[in-house]
Amino acid sequence: MEIRIEHMVHHIGEEAEIKGWLYNKRSSGSIAFLELRDGSGFVQGIVVKNGVSALVWENAEKLTQESSVKVIGKITEHPKKEGIVELQISNIKIVQLAEEYPISKKEHGPDFLLDHRHLWLRSKKQWAIQRVRDVVIQAVYDFYHEQGFIKIDTPIITPNACEGATTLFAIEYFDEGEVYLSQSGQLYLEAAIMSVGRAFDFGPTFRAEKSKTKRHLTEFWMMDAEAAFVEHEESMAIQEAMLCFIVTRCLETCRMEFELLERPIGPLEKIKPSFPRLTYADAIQKLRELGSDIQFGEDLGNDDEGLLTKDSDLPVFIHKWPKSIKPFYMKQDPENPDLVLNNDLIGIEGSGELIGGSEREDNYEKLKAAIEKEGLKGPEYQWYLDLRKYGSVPHSGFGLGLERTVGWICGVEHIRETIPFPRLINRVRP
Repeated sequence: MEIRIEHMVHHIGEEAEIKGWLYNKRSSGSIAFLELRDGSGFVQGIVVKNGVSALVWENAEKLTQESSVKVIGKITEHPKKEGIVELQISNIKIVQLAEEYPISKKEHGPDFLLDHRHLWLRSKKQWAIQRVRDVVIQAVYDFYHEQGFIKIDTPIITPNACEGATTLFAIEYFDEGEVYLSQSGQLYLEAAIMSVGRAFDFGPTFRAEKSKTKRHLTEFWMMDAEAAFVEHEESMAIQEAMLCFIVTRCLETCRMEFELLERPIGPLEKIKPSFPRLTYADAIQKLRELGSDIQFGEDLGNDDEGLLTKDSDLPVFIHKWPKSIKPFYMKQDPENPDLVLNNDLIGIEGSGELIGGSEREDNYEKLKAAIEKEGLKGPEYQWYLDLRKYGSVPHSGFGLGLERTVGWICGVEHIRETIPFPRLINRVRP
């Protein structure tokens, strides 16, 4: 019977075949302990020299790290660890005997590991992070479908900017001239919600931002959501509910991964509604009281975000920012036209901004004036303005950065660990 490692606990006492790779090996002379990995999990296989044929023992002895194998054995309970199983191996077939593996137990620098990212993914820590990433993605889909959103696939190649022209990746597009890699699917989702009401997308986005920090990638995955007839306060409520849903799902399904990552789950267990809310003005005042030299009208830096959340068990909403430092599409605050109805959600434990959102400007003339003020004249934005001519409604949206969210939930130090093949300003390989 062929079986996946993750299902072995349900087949104690049965004989099974495992197909996978040798993750680690140790031997005491007459007994070999083979740690096996098949993608679904890890299990210890035990080979007793006088209990198997000479060929099987020979195969066990010559196995090298990351050799691919098919092994047969009886599933037994671990003698000391409850809920853990082992495999009493009776046969080993070597599929491919691996060459000397370049990643050993010794300390390797980040550049070496990134050069060998295609192999580094096999480590337990990276295996766990990618599994958590998968759970986060599935949780987003489940949450939005429960909330009446549908997924809309927005284009990656676009003729216009969404988040600022200075961070666009430009490409030549046949006879059409210069176009760009998408910074966000937001503008296209705004068109879609006039058809389907509520929509989200989930895909790669690109920022040609020359930031070399532990929070920045040039290619990353973003979940954008837009909803018709949803205004500023309700948008923040949806964002809060989504993040709580994601964290709860990870706590329910990723306990093994958290153990491998040595990630304390106490902070995650405290993530419940309702999140604190500060206006931008109050946040600036609080930061200055805490010793920051930030001035009103400036964006928050990493240190500022850390100061605002250092004593909080919950992420903090910072909303109603100055219009002068925010994108053209954000709706003015009716109580103060110098501000916009937007928010950033700042995560705890130094995770930084996890979500950015706003109510969108739904008035044709105001949006047209904002676009022109940004110097974004041209046909590329006419279709976006059309949305305000034919049944415009109040609507809001936001974007969740997948890698930052995964990094926080996993408790990892650098965002490059949260995506299978990171793209940094100085790295495009492998």
